Amino acid sequence: MAGTRSLTRAQANGSSPQSSQESKAVAGNKRKADSADASTPKRGKKSGEKQQKTIEESLPDEPKTKDIEMNGSDTEQAEHVEQPAESTQKPIPMTDASLARVEELEKREQAVLAREKAADAKDGTTATTDSNGKDEAAEAQPETEQSNSARSKHEDTSKMDSTGAIEPIENTKSNQNGSTAAEGGAVEESASRADQTPSSILEKGIIYFFFRGRVGIDEPSDVGDIARSYIVLRPLPHGAKLGDGPIGDAGKNRILALPKKVLPKSARDRFMVFVEKANSSLEDIKKDVLAPSDYATKTAGTRHTPAATPIAEGIYAITTQGRETHLAYILTIPSKVSEVQKDMGLNQQGSFVTSTKNPQYAGPANTNLPQGPDFPQEILDEFRSLRWAPLQPKYLDYENTQLLLIGSGVDDLSKATEQQPKDDKHDKDTPLEEMERLEREDEIRIEHLKGDDSVFEDLGLSSKEYPKVPSTW
Repeated sequence: MAGTRSLTRAQANGSSPQSSQESKAVAGNKRKADSADASTPKRGKKSGEKQQKTIEESLPDEPKTKDIEMNGSDTEQAEHVEQPAESTQKPIPMTDASLARVEELEKREQAVLAREKAADAKDGTTATTDSNGKDEAAEAQPETEQSNSARSKHEDTSKMDSTGAIEPIENTKSNQNGSTAAEGGAVEESASRADQTPSSILEKGIIYFFFRGRVGIDEPSDVGDIARSYIVLRPLPHGAKLGDGPIGDAGKNRILALPKKVLPKSARDRFMVFVEKANSSLEDIKKDVLAPSDYATKTAGTRHTPAATPIAEGIYAITTQGRETHLAYILTIPSKVSEVQKDMGLNQQGSFVTSTKNPQYAGPANTNLPQGPDFPQEILDEFRSLRWAPLQPKYLDYENTQLLLIGSGVDDLSKATEQQPKDDKHDKDTPLEEMERLEREDEIRIEHLKGDDSVFEDLGLSSKEYPKVPSTW
């Protein structure tokens, strides 16, 4: 990789690594797992450089995927592109301004750590055991893990009021009961993290972007050779933080299909997206969306549908600003966006205004799906007579839900992460602070895995059968 965004941000502020440990991280182009920076990340600042490695994968054969497009299209597939060479940068001397900036960030980080310790002590979250060594908290739990999972399948941290504004439900932690055990791997739950996460974040998690080439085109040469693009959302518990290892499979993955193939690049772009798979396991993702396939036709013989190509990975948050919701993201892979990502409408960070279509109203002929989402009556009632409603995470748990994405923050998260007055009153972290903290944790996690190949490790795939993350067509 060509270096992490942490170094770019530090250079922009006139700052640079101040210890020999940090200098080694820059010169060696990799953050050490046991470094002080890795164990105590600073708010709003990432350190060290990250190498961009290759990404590949392998999957079982998949059945042919359905292909519903708005402006006419084909099937779907991918490409093999070489990765740019590694680069290193020399340490930059510290200035008085950068030293002051570092000291300020250290003070802020110490304040956060003290606040988290106080929250843990107040909540009394430390597990206790009886004389037989059994977990008292576990025995006191009347419900089984299975019943908790069933009950929280469509749990949400938000509700819509009579004016159509999205109001977070107080003290609700979506999908937290038993979630750590279900997620496994790198996902860890923290009571203090949940307490500090702002209520305007309705959902957070890991996001992946893929595209698939047209039938018979393994290596697309431009956007016109792409049949379909996908977004994979892997939601995390409200108070989750990321440690080492791949993300475990909790069976809550969602696959969004983009018939327009690209993401909105400005406020003038308004593209429809639909939920192709909801509450899916990794196996479902592999066989139904990502894997290559061959099928026979009477006129053209055997046709080949190439494997999906990963183009980016990062973290996301669905945030509410009252009557408006946003899907915001920060990319971890690649460390620097290039031609392919920009052509697909991706930036290092960005956001989209999101609205959910009321399935009781017909849309334009070229956007209608053969079947709408199977919403229960309580969700249909939330739409009232509105044709569109702000996105709530629970809507994404139903296949064929249709969303409208409107370009909003092009390499900018200010609109999506504005702090709400009640969160500010309770001294909660801002949405941007939580997103940047989660992205730093994801960056460290990836460096400890296999760099870009961690995308496939997360999804339980073999990199041998999948294209690398492309930088050029």
